Amino acid sequence: MIARLDWTRIVPVLALVVLAATWSGKPPVVILVVAGLFLLGSVLAAVHHAEVVAHRVGEPYGALVLAIAVTVIEVGLIVTLMVSGKGDTSTLARDTVFAAVMITCNGILGISLLVGTLRRRFAEFNAEGTATALATVVTLATICLVLPEFTTSRPGPEFTTGQLAFVSVASLALYFLFVFVQTVRHRDYFVPENDEELREAAADEEPTAREAIWSLALLVVALVAVVGLAKVESPAIEDLVDAIGAPQSAVGVVIALMVLAPETLAAVRNARRDRIQISFNLALGSAMASIGLTIPAIAVASIWIDGPLVLGLGATQIVLLAITAIVGALTVLPGRATLQEGGVHLVLFGSFLFLALSP
Repeated sequence: MIARLDWTRIVPVLALVVLAATWSGKPPVVILVVAGLFLLGSVLAAVHHAEVVAHRVGEPYGALVLAIAVTVIEVGLIVTLMVSGKGDTSTLARDTVFAAVMITCNGILGISLLVGTLRRRFAEFNAEGTATALATVVTLATICLVLPEFTTSRPGPEFTTGQLAFVSVASLALYFLFVFVQTVRHRDYFVPENDEELREAAADEEPTAREAIWSLALLVVALVAVVGLAKVESPAIEDLVDAIGAPQSAVGVVIALMVLAPETLAAVRNARRDRIQISFNLALGSAMASIGLTIPAIAVASIWIDGPLVLGLGATQIVLLAITAIVGALTVLPGRATLQEGGVHLVLFGSFLFLALSP
């Protein structure tokens, strides 16, 4: 598999070279265009290597590898921007995490349903596992992003130090409990019913252990390149946001879209192969990791970062989160969905993007 796609090994390495050459200073427009092309190439390479690893280790471990890898890099990006970004960055963590939740739970989930239902009348998946994942995402989003708006110990949408510590521990505990349930206790809830058939059909293409190790290493390289080049592109994005009169929170949305591009493409490719369950694992697992791992990491980093850490969502964002939770529950509980459910999620995603630019 890797031999046929040598560019997937070359592009991430070259992207790191471009990243090193453009990291300091403000590159001219031509260099930014080149960096953008390598950013896109790294996204495609990351998808390929994630699929190689997933094919080797099986599901749901494959989806878990990509979700955790992207989230770890996302944390580094948020911390970097909070330290070096211009303007007020107190809401950057909140904006990026909320954008990740909306992108995964509406954008990725919606487009996966759209692709899956265009091939067949229904998109089928495991209701038990998907509902468990959705419930965990909603709980994490509520305690981390909604409660700060209503607590009274500190003025404004901020946690006190004690509250932030409690929420961080609770988030980590809930996330790792889910990982245990997903990979050990109820693994069958997160594996497609036709997974064995698909694995047997592709058994002759299964990568060797050596290929899987190389792909895992190159996946990390590609993800570092994606997030690093997104950081290089972020000043231009900030200038564009200012030029169109959009709020500063739109920067977090654009960066989240770029960071989650590998998972989006991987989810769509699985949906095309009638593996909607894997697409859902990627979407909801990424949302869960984005909250459950990012918030505790940012809480620790805030000890050394000057300025407040605003986590509470605004009224519009809370409404979007509530509607997403309700629609998501109605989508996953029957265990199968139609084109209509995909359209509803995509409209919610479009509403989020539009309101992010024009609140």
